[in-house]
Amino acid sequence: MSNNNLKVALVQHSNSDNLEDNFEKSLSGIRQAAAQGAKLVVLQELHRSLYFCQTENTDLFDLAEVIPGPSTNELGELAKELNIVIVASLFEKRATGLYHNTAVVIESDGSIAGKYRKMHIPDDPGFYEKFYFTPGDLGFEPIQTSVGKLGVLVCWDQWFPEGARLMAMAGAELLIYPTAIGWDPRDDKDEQIRQRDAWMIAQRAHAVSNGVPVISVNRVGHESDPSNQSEGIQFWGNSFVAGPQGELLAHGSEEQEEILVVEIDQNRSESVRRIWPYLRDRRIDHYQDLCKIYRD
Repeated sequence: MSNNNLKVALVQHSNSDNLEDNFEKSLSGIRQAAAQGAKLVVLQELHRSLYFCQTENTDLFDLAEVIPGPSTNELGELAKELNIVIVASLFEKRATGLYHNTAVVIESDGSIAGKYRKMHIPDDPGFYEKFYFTPGDLGFEPIQTSVGKLGVLVCWDQWFPEGARLMAMAGAELLIYPTAIGWDPRDDKDEQIRQRDAWMIAQRAHAVSNGVPVISVNRVGHESDPSNQSEGIQFWGNSFVAGPQGELLAHGSEEQEEILVVEIDQNRSESVRRIWPYLRDRRIDHYQDLCKIYRD
């Protein structure tokens, strides 16, 4: 990274069943962010649609698109016009019957710098992602851009320290998590707070243990369950940026749509890693069992 600050933006918004309206919210947010000087703009997970994984419905595969395709073309034109880098999360149709939850990085010249296919796929009530997404096969490889080397992961990945570590070990200068996470409205307030705090703590810990900033952007609003088996999901927002010691540099609202813009000091990771040299002290000669599911 260069010796100056990098202005990053997170676009947090609610979604409806109108794909055009959703995409327009994302595009408008990108424009507003660029107007405030942002050079890197991150969109929330699956920003084009409702979070469709609340139910298992084969018709919803119609939402998927090829990459490159219509969304990356339009985002590419915008990135080139505004001279910014965009991280966008899309439902990728790789082939008939083969789909991924994919984050695409668009370079400031409009080209695709690279993509990341979500590696950890949840399968929980309201989050039936294994029905829709094949686990990623591109590994944990950072994507080189004009604003730095980006370690892009997606949502459920944010709970796994291994993914963050492997990105950092490959030289990622930022960890980025497009996200769609929320509460079951039936949970009481204390449980909701515990879940939200755990989510933030886990990701801030990735920043600390790897000495790099973390960008996490989530959606807001209530989305009902089409099957009526639950009370839907109340997405909790709270998009944030943490610095390399886990310090909060920006923290979004729980309920409001907003564009968070914050400046990241690109030199801080160097100084933090000098005083906290975790990579130096890793005992890789005793970590072989990390490749086991469990030490029986």
